[in-house]
Amino acid sequence: MVERSFGESPMMPRVIKIVVVLETVLIAASLFALGGTAVGLLLPRLQPEAAAAVTDWLAGPLPDSWFSAQPADLPAESPSADDLFAPFWQAWEIVHDEFVDQPVDDVKMMQGAIRGMLESLGDDQTGYMDPDEYGQANIPLEGSYEGIGAWVDTEGEYLTIISPMEGSPAERAGLRPGDQVIAVDGEDMTGVPAELVIRRVMGPEGTAVVLTIRREGAAEPFDVEVTRGRISVPSVEGRMLESGVAYIQLSSFGAETIGDLRRTLRTLLAEDPAGLILDLRGNGGGYLDSAVDVTSEFIRDGVVLIERFGDGREEVYRANGDGLALDIPLVVLIDGGSASASEIVAGAIQDHGRGWLVGEASFGKGSVQNWHPLRDDAGAVRVTIARWFTPDGRSIEDGGLRPDVEVPFTDEDLAAERDPQLERAIELLLSPSAVVPGLPFAADGPPRDSAVSHPRLTRD
Repeated sequence: MVERSFGESPMMPRVIKIVVVLETVLIAASLFALGGTAVGLLLPRLQPEAAAAVTDWLAGPLPDSWFSAQPADLPAESPSADDLFAPFWQAWEIVHDEFVDQPVDDVKMMQGAIRGMLESLGDDQTGYMDPDEYGQANIPLEGSYEGIGAWVDTEGEYLTIISPMEGSPAERAGLRPGDQVIAVDGEDMTGVPAELVIRRVMGPEGTAVVLTIRREGAAEPFDVEVTRGRISVPSVEGRMLESGVAYIQLSSFGAETIGDLRRTLRTLLAEDPAGLILDLRGNGGGYLDSAVDVTSEFIRDGVVLIERFGDGREEVYRANGDGLALDIPLVVLIDGGSASASEIVAGAIQDHGRGWLVGEASFGKGSVQNWHPLRDDAGAVRVTIARWFTPDGRSIEDGGLRPDVEVPFTDEDLAAERDPQLERAIELLLSPSAVVPGLPFAADGPPRDSAVSHPRLTRD
């Protein structure tokens, strides 16, 4: 900011005022002259009292406000990075100097600072992932990892085996569902967060890890040595049901998903199924491009989703026209765990009238994130860059996608090993109205329960 000084001359205020008066008179004269009237006929002569007032005003001091910049008139200057972060480093030093339990963990403090910065944005989907969280989040997307190959429960006191993967090192070592990992390589895991236990169990292919297992029915805990391997995480599983309906379950939308899906579709479609069930329940999403590719297997052409950015730009994603299952009667199963990429697929199928959605309302994640790994393996930040809308222009942020046919899944169903949602999907596909020449469902579209029919919105 540049400040102007008029010096100390006592004549300067008088000169300024005379200049101001002359400028005012000239401006007024110009305006009147433009109207075609002589200034001398329109400007009244000053009366003696007015003349004396002008003389006094010219001789008097200037108001201080004429020489001081008004805050409202000047643009606010942004603080420098050093000034902005000065309080942060002050707080950092105070903690190091005064906190009762020393030494403090600088890495955790750094991670907490990044986490807090992103949380201040008020967006649940923008956040920080520490190295462990980032590694775990990438496993289903990359399609493979190095470890023992077991599905685990992280909610209990100890890391618990849900099920060894078929053909995995965990299965070969004899691990069973319900086994609790109470120690890793002789180190007690009591009170250790499950994410850290997982990190210790995982490791390079070919190396060994010793797990101390507590098993129901066993008198004492015992050790199991497992040789780690490269574990493939299938994102697509398919089979023919006894009803003659093909069933495909997608667990994620990763880099290998579309290849796995096309291979599964070719195998199942060769058996001439009566219909196809695409199970997206519990599928939390994945890559946007993978969602577009999966949708394109079932929709011949048209919009899959619309992406809208903060600067007003729009990007429209369309089906690629190379799908394998474009005509077969279709049901998509969804629930509260179906999110993000799952909702892109289900929303496009619903808007295009391609098939039925059966189950419960989806999660409702209508935003797109970029993941940025941080240097020195310090984790990653996840930043929302856009919001997405279905082909009809619907946002699913408020309440998710509503199924065309709502079927709850209760705890009693789980205990009885019943799947009423799958049963209802089979019924729809085998009903006489499910097959009409040229259409995968009745001519008026998939049958909708009036109480749960989703509202159709026009595209913006």
